[in-house]
Amino acid sequence: MVLDDEAPDDDVVAPDLTEKQQQEAEERAPISALVVHEAVRHDGEEELIRPVSALAWSGLAAGLSMGFSLVAMALFHAYLPDTPWRPLVAKLGYPLGFLIVIIGRQQLFTENTLTAIIPLLARRNLHTLLLVGKLWLVVLIANLVGAHIFAWVVGNTPMFSSQVQHSMLQLAREAAHVTFGQAVLRGIFAGWLIAMVVWMLAAVDSGKALIIIILTYIVGLAGLTHIIAGSVEVLFLVMVGVKSWGAVAWGYMFPTLIGNIIGGVSLTAAVNHAQVVSGMASRKHHHKR
Repeated sequence: MVLDDEAPDDDVVAPDLTEKQQQEAEERAPISALVVHEAVRHDGEEELIRPVSALAWSGLAAGLSMGFSLVAMALFHAYLPDTPWRPLVAKLGYPLGFLIVIIGRQQLFTENTLTAIIPLLARRNLHTLLLVGKLWLVVLIANLVGAHIFAWVVGNTPMFSSQVQHSMLQLAREAAHVTFGQAVLRGIFAGWLIAMVVWMLAAVDSGKALIIIILTYIVGLAGLTHIIAGSVEVLFLVMVGVKSWGAVAWGYMFPTLIGNIIGGVSLTAAVNHAQVVSGMASRKHHHKR
């Protein structure tokens, strides 16, 4: 008996390719959503079994590294003339922290933590949920500790000139100038874009740095809120005595965290996972016909 998917389709008109040409066609075909999904799921499985100490140290390194986004933006901001196009150039510094973290395989909340959701969606049991909770909690705390340390250093030491520190203050004020609702909404879109970085990197072999730069540049230029990159900025205000910790925690960090989780998990992991599961169900139905 011949299955439908093995039977020739008389409606399909295709050129008669040689074996070499067929191989070249397959090599040029874009990677399937199923393969990308499995690559992300495999990374998620690896993250879930990492020991807490490894997650904590990697998360601390990521929190510190994300501070370089603020430094790069402040340097551009400080040495560029005060013109309407200055943000277009200054925000080119925003991707620096993400480049260090992602290429360096450090643990960043909203980036590495997204991959752990795929195993949870695949298994949906208490054990996996607890592993995901552990991963999220350890990485988030470690990231924020790193962000606090970096913000204190750049705000309370003569590492940078007063001109650059003044630019940091301006950038930090701009970042913190959001309402609770705005922080949530902007956090959703930021989480969406940062999470998409994961999927896009899993689908390509080259040009990874360009993908990171383009997507995170848009996050920075649009003023979208990110729980770690943005926390370094608003925590600078705390370290120099402009705002209280409670004010930035409630006014920026908490709503941003909510938004990033919604954007990263619901709009990316869940939707992309659903597309693959639906495709698999459709193929199974086709085979049974």
